[in-house]
Formats: sequence, C-alpha cells, structure tokens
Amino acid sequence: MKLKRGLYLLGVIALFSLASCEKYFGDKTDLDFIVKPEFQNREVAYVPIQPVWNSNLIEPTDIIAGFDELIYVVDAANEQIICYDEAGRELGRLKVPGVHAVSQDRRLNLLALGTQLDTIAGIPYDLTCLYRIELNTSMGYGLRHARIINKIVHPFYFKSTFSSSDKEVRFNKVAVLADNSYYITRSGINNNALKFGGPDDAVLLFSAKDSLLTPVTITTSGGFFNNYFKSPYGICSFVQPPQINARGGKEFIVTSIDNNAVIKVMVIDYVETEFGATYQPRAMQFEDYSKADGFLISPYKFSKPLGVTLAGDATQYIFVVDADKDSVYQFTNTGLEGVKPPPGSVSDKYQKASFGGSGKTLNTFNRPTAVAYKNQVLYVADAGNGRILRFKLTLDFD
Repeated sequence: MKLKRGLYLLGVIALFSLASCEKYFGDKTDLDFIVKPEFQNREVAYVPIQPVWNSNLIEPTDIIAGFDELIYVVDAANEQIICYDEAGRELGRLKVPGVHAVSQDRRLNLLALGTQLDTIAGIPYDLTCLYRIELNTSMGYGLRHARIINKIVHPFYFKSTFSSSDKEVRFNKVAVLADNSYYITRSGINNNALKFGGPDDAVLLFSAKDSLLTPVTITTSGGFFNNYFKSPYGICSFVQPPQINARGGKEFIVTSIDNNAVIKVMVIDYVETEFGATYQPRAMQFEDYSKADGFLISPYKFSKPLGVTLAGDATQYIFVVDADKDSVYQFTNTGLEGVKPPPGSVSDKYQKASFGGSGKTLNTFNRPTAVAYKNQVLYVADAGNGRILRFKLTLDFD
C-alpha cells in the first residue's frame, strides 16, 4: 500500500515538473492557419459548394443556365461570354463588344446585350445593342464555333433618325419566352410615353425574328400606363430550363433600380379576356406574418436588385440578388420569403433562407449582379469579387 502511494506521489511530482519546464515537448503548434468555418444557425439554409469558379474571371456580370444544359457567364471586364459544364470545366469563350448580359432561346441561340460602335454625322457613338449568336454552325456546336448572325442597334429597330438622347439608352437584361420571342429591359433619360417606341424606361417585347412588337403597357386599378416601369433592370420569364419542361405564358418578373421606387421587384401577368389582353401586376401575399417573416413586395425591401431568376423545377422559387445589400433573397412564387420547414418542425411557417452580407467568404458577396438555378444548385455572379459561387439548400442534400 505504501509502495502504491509512493508511486502516485512520484507521478504527481513528475507532472508538475514537466508543466514547469517550458517547451518540454517542443514549440506549441500554431493553429492560426486553420480557417474557422462560419455556420448559419438555421435548420434550413443555402450552403456553399466548393470549389469557387474564379479562374480567369475579372467581373462576371451575368450568369444563366442554358436550355442546352450548359452554364453561360458574362465577364464584362473581358467583354467575353464563357461556357462551362456543371463541373466548372470551361468549354469555350467568345468576344462580344461591350457584353454585359446574356440569355438563350429554345433554338439554342444566345442573345447577348452589348454595344455597337457607330459613326453618326462624323461622331462615334457606342450604342446599346443586342447580338444574336448561333452556336450550332458547320464547324460544330459551342462557343468555340459560334458566330454572330444578327444585331439590333438602338434606336434603329423602331426609327431611322438619331437624337442626342439615344446615346444614353441602355439595354439591361433579356428574357426568353416559350415561342422564342423575348423581353428586353431598356432604360434612358427620355421618358416621353407618347413617342414612337415608348419611353426609354420600358420593357420591350421582340418577336423570335428580332423585330420590335411593342413596349409593354400596364393596366392597374388606376388606369392604363405606357410609362409604368421606372429604371427597369433585371428580368426573367417563367420559361426556364430544362428544355423538356419549359412551359409558360407571357408573364415575367422585373426589377427596378429607381431610387424612388417603393416596390422594386414585381411579377407581371399577361391576362386575356373577352375584352382583350392586358399586362397586370400580380397580387401577392403580403404582411401575413403567420406565414412568413418577409415578402417579395414589402416596401423598401430592396436597394439595387440587379438580377432575378425563377427555378425551373416544381419549387418555382424566385431568387433576387441585391448589389447594394450584397445579398441573395429567396421567395416562393406567391411572394413569401423562405421555404417550407422540414418534416417534424414545430411550426409550419415558412423559414427564411435568404443570406449574404459584404465580404469575401464563401457565403458573402461584393456587388452580386446575377443569379441562375439548375438541378437544385444556385449560381451567383459575385462581380466585385470576380467569381461565381454555388449553393445548395440543406433540404436538397440526399
């Protein structure tokens, strides 16, 4: 018994001796190199997928999921459209003057918004322009073989003369419909609603053959408006990939970057009656806090919503990116912010999944400008950080 007690005392003394000997076991390992993960304390959240796409990107201003199952990114700083597969492998690049936005129609042509240098009365102007790009050529399919087959230059698609204010007009984003007609958001400084071609601030409807059909006019309870849209920017239709399921009418979602706008994201429906067809703002759920904590049409919800898209699957989620708030917002197609809670939750209230904030981490942004969705993966063009980020909802992991 005395022997055991003596061994115990010797062990204690040895431990104290070692503790007092600084660096007895060598230098303490510096663990500062380990990046501490940041977790959102939510049952439902969008979590980042690695790796980040940032190779040879400077300022990605637009991103779409194409009907050809590929991803297209616009790098405005390089004036290039870049094609990727879902794994992030680059498949080709195409230089387009001043390109900043892109879409794809169901014939698999790209519609790119850029600029065209024209000399008018001896003065050079960079005029806003839509480029139609054919991907399927005699050389093969893809951006490496693509060629420009048509251009729409402002203002010559609706008039033959040129005025000084025309140089200030800009095509912002484009959205394709099921019959390959498409909308373009246009902004400028001349908003006389009576002029031919409509005001500069307008949503324009073009045919599949690239001819202007009409500026969209809106009917509300207050009347009929030719100049309803103020600084329209982002736009998407309800016709989204995959190609086999792409269905929808003429309804669309449009954003505004007008500083004075109270509601900056709206769904516009196309309504046909026996008295004719009209475009009308959709009535959406609002301020029922028993269902959700946020709403698409809440006053002053957004600051600078540059991009919007709709999920092409059964969820029909609406995603909005706000460049000023460095955030991504997610809504149902009825306007509730969030997603249904998982089975077994104590509440059936929609749970907020919007996220972001300023920074360079995997779930923060610097001036996000566009958003796309494909196969339950959310893609965000993080222009200020020169990268594409990808996310997946926790509920979508198998």
